Amino acid sequence: MLVHSKAGRWAAWGLFWLLFLPLFALPLLVVVAASFATHWSGAFPSGMTTGHYAAAVRGESLQALVTSLVTAVTASLLALATGTWAALAGSALGNRGKRLLDGLFMLPVAVPSVVVGLAVLVAFSRPPLLLNGTSTIVVLAHTVLVTAFAHQSVSAALRRLDPAYEQAAASLGASPAYVLWRVRLPLLLPSLNAAAGLCFALSMGELSATMMLYPPDWMPLPVRIFTATDRGSLHGGSAVAVVLMATTLLVLLAVSRVRTKASYR
Repeated sequence: MLVHSKAGRWAAWGLFWLLFLPLFALPLLVVVAASFATHWSGAFPSGMTTGHYAAAVRGESLQALVTSLVTAVTASLLALATGTWAALAGSALGNRGKRLLDGLFMLPVAVPSVVVGLAVLVAFSRPPLLLNGTSTIVVLAHTVLVTAFAHQSVSAALRRLDPAYEQAAASLGASPAYVLWRVRLPLLLPSLNAAAGLCFALSMGELSATMMLYPPDWMPLPVRIFTATDRGSLHGGSAVAVVLMATTLLVLLAVSRVRTKASYR
């Protein structure tokens, strides 16, 4: 922390907890408490049970979790490949071209995700690309929504790269392809891992566009949570939400460990 006095540090930590608890921690704690309750008619939950978690890790809920993982991993990889390729290509453009490319990739983020879902639904609901009613259209929508974050992360990392490494490799006779695979991409590896983690987390929690597109046999976990709470199953939906949060957190921790190792290569 940039506070050198003891009193200042205590004040900074106090302000942090004062803002963190009500804004971030408290809503999550409420969801966790609801997942263990059978009733919540007063200020605190009652009828503590773990039965909701037994249902959250089997049957349709487990299938929805697997669907979310497959969708998020596939969309993250596609977004990472597309965003990295666009960032590398954009680094050779002038300032006007870079701004135009950035604007095109940020456009899906600038509108509500339900608009992106509607656009994908309209675009791919008739031949020759008839994807409506398939899992592919869900993955495609998630890819469109998260590619902007991969592109921005890699573009920022490219701007921070020291060109001396590439110049040294080229002066020793390395071809452009060799410089890309053996110099630029290894230097970008920590940023690529960070972008992959961000894309994965965003895809795991995506709901609005997914609600417009998912077929009955490809229901991601956020849709499962929404339908459970919409039917009045608040406590069961809370347990499924905790499973979603825990799974996402575990994957992000694994990605963080990979990123830490990559930064020391």
